[in-house]
Amino acid sequence: MSKSNFLFTSESVSEGHPDKVCDQISDKIVDTYLKIDNEARVAVETLCTSDRIVLAGEIKVSDAKSMKDEIFHENLREAVNDTLCNIGYGYGNFHWDFANFDINIHNQSPDIASGVDMGGAGDQGIMFGYACDETDVMMPAPIYYSHKILKSLADARHSKKEWRLGPDAKSQVTFRYENGRPVQAESIVVSTQHIKNIDQGTIKEIVYEHVVNVLPDGMMCSENNFYVNPTGKFEIGGPNGDTGLTGRKIIVDTYGGAAPHGGGAFSGKDSTKVDRSAAYIARYLAKNVVAANLAKKCVIQLSYGIGISNPLSFNVDTLGTSTIINDKDDKLLSDFLEGLVDLSPRGIRAHLNLNRPIYFRTAVYGHFGRDVEPDGGFSWEKLDLVDRLKKEFS
Repeated sequence: MSKSNFLFTSESVSEGHPDKVCDQISDKIVDTYLKIDNEARVAVETLCTSDRIVLAGEIKVSDAKSMKDEIFHENLREAVNDTLCNIGYGYGNFHWDFANFDINIHNQSPDIASGVDMGGAGDQGIMFGYACDETDVMMPAPIYYSHKILKSLADARHSKKEWRLGPDAKSQVTFRYENGRPVQAESIVVSTQHIKNIDQGTIKEIVYEHVVNVLPDGMMCSENNFYVNPTGKFEIGGPNGDTGLTGRKIIVDTYGGAAPHGGGAFSGKDSTKVDRSAAYIARYLAKNVVAANLAKKCVIQLSYGIGISNPLSFNVDTLGTSTIINDKDDKLLSDFLEGLVDLSPRGIRAHLNLNRPIYFRTAVYGHFGRDVEPDGGFSWEKLDLVDRLKKEFS
């Protein structure tokens, strides 16, 4: 039996964090290729440090020659520069216009491509999706509010209201749970980059305003458990302070540790990679289950084999929170969901309309718990299965 009274912590990192810089660059590269060829296959990693940015990976596109020449390399450089400029990096050793820039991108292996060409998965792997009723967007409270704190600080920085803040930041929120529900923040840690010659107390006042505005009434932690820039100052940030790499913040990207995560990162990969697309469909299904009030929590696992179209396994676990009938509820749900959506890689891409340049926006503040956008971005957050689920299990 799971604990009902406990503490649980999740963290988030801002768009200026070095690893998130790399995630955004990699997803900007994915979008750049998809704008030219919506069937493009992309797997590009980014490394960045104080004076260097390295792109490395594989692509498969309809016109491979033109997309590998120097003209297209300039398009990639422009995509990188736009990303860094939008984040706010244009100073010091890490300047978006002056960093050394290496491109090491080659054609996708034909052995891997053949599996996707047949309609199967491009690799083996396991993927998870999760939803719970702790927040309106069916995300766990610790990761949801960790993201919101940093997004609020970033919006204020971009608007120049908080011009004293820098792009790099981290948040960490610990919630106290009673009877399985989050009731109050037990502690909050925020570290944010800032300009020189500003004292720690002033930064704490700035951050405090954003935190209390984000948290629901009555959920703020005590003053003694509110920490801002615990080392005293945070002037050197981003790739100047630490080397970044794509795919190192997968728990930040998903559920903050409240649910399992498969082995693969998302950023830098097009939707033929089931690491990404199957995790999205699993979240979509789990969210609709919870939104239909069929369970308070839902974990879905999928697994695939390279070149194989149908998933090798599909499992639904409502963690003892099902509201349907009896102990066989999860099997009933699993059978129904598996027949409701085509879970082949090709079927997932079609159902969620994933062959589009919609990925750059996912690379910060979480891939889940976001609003569906007018152009179909974050389509995996749709609740269009709720009525069918309610009707089936009424």
